[in-house]
Amino acid sequence: MRQCLSGGDKERSAMLASKECQGALEVLQDSPLYDCRCKRGMKKELQCLQNYWSIHMGLTEGEEFYETSPYEPIHFSEEYRHASIISDSSLSKMSPCSEAGKPCNPCLDAAKACNLNETCKRLRSAYNSICSKATPPQPSLANQEPCSRKRCQKALRQFFERVPWELSYPLLFCSCPDQACAERRRRTIVPSCSHQERHKPSCLELRHICRSDALCRSRLADFHMNCQMTSHTVTSCPHDNYHGCLMSYVGLIGSDVTPNYSDSSPSNITISLWCTCRGTGSQERECDAFHRDFTHNTCLKNAIQSFGYGSEGGTLLVTEPSSTFLPPAQPPILSKPAPSLHGNAIKPLDGACVFSTCANLQDGGQKCIPSDEYECEEALLAQGSIDSQDSAGAKSSSRQSAPLLHHISVTVCVSAVLLYVS
Repeated sequence: MRQCLSGGDKERSAMLASKECQGALEVLQDSPLYDCRCKRGMKKELQCLQNYWSIHMGLTEGEEFYETSPYEPIHFSEEYRHASIISDSSLSKMSPCSEAGKPCNPCLDAAKACNLNETCKRLRSAYNSICSKATPPQPSLANQEPCSRKRCQKALRQFFERVPWELSYPLLFCSCPDQACAERRRRTIVPSCSHQERHKPSCLELRHICRSDALCRSRLADFHMNCQMTSHTVTSCPHDNYHGCLMSYVGLIGSDVTPNYSDSSPSNITISLWCTCRGTGSQERECDAFHRDFTHNTCLKNAIQSFGYGSEGGTLLVTEPSSTFLPPAQPPILSKPAPSLHGNAIKPLDGACVFSTCANLQDGGQKCIPSDEYECEEALLAQGSIDSQDSAGAKSSSRQSAPLLHHISVTVCVSAVLLYVS
């Protein structure tokens, strides 16, 4: 399948039209690999994402405006909906500026909290050092960047992947009473290196560059899936899930489409990419629609404000109408019904495991690791006991309550709850 997708657009189209590639696609559509998803932060995340796109890129003609996220759906308890994701934690029991007579700078307080944690302090110092360090001038490079942008972005990714969100999110989403605080918040990711370039590229060019990389493409699809505005919820977020949107937004930081605050306004939050739609000609409308997913995203704006001010902070929800250029992204569900398992093949087990991933299904031979909420029949795939004719498919996904997630290798799993239904 990877050979079918190699080469340029013309070569790829010709290869996909061949009998060999069509046959490979048909086999993949009927295999467990088709319905697999990847875990954020898993050990073989990049390999898993590459496997996913190798399959799904061959099933679409050209690039879709909104692509389905290759990650497992984010599920959170009801307490995370309609309110700040940390409104119940000890970090935000009170409004950020509730203590009269004391200086109010939540962003500075977030930095102090980070410095009290060894991992947070070390990784924050590391990315600040790398992103602030000028590269030695080279006369042969006329358009040389003022810093090593790739190294800076890698250091940023490591920070947000390894530091608990309780410490990293307040640095990004702290509420600000004045411009000085908002400027500190804007500079959190050292935008002069990680976000900005000498010249603003076209937003469509930026998207194309991102989609040529499996990790960046996956994070962008995940952002569109979890932050796409919808008129069907009070918060404008899919399923009123603020945490899912913020988690997807943070996943973009350190990629080719790194977003950031566009100015230092403490009252009017505007997120933007470093790109422009000027000179895009007939594609200007499509370019504007892509850019507005950041600059005019009411779901993202409400999520950020809710995090900083909390559910009792007095911040009103933004109610701008969503763009009507394209239909909203579909909720994070699998695009093909999963094959059902034979009823007599599911047996009560002492242990259980989580949903299969693209990486371990390809590797094979992985063992089921116990979990409290799922049950597995490890021999199902090997014995060919998948019944594709059954109408009710069994699916499950692992609990995820923080950005730092662990990879658990599995084969096929089914929620223990389904055992009682059947």
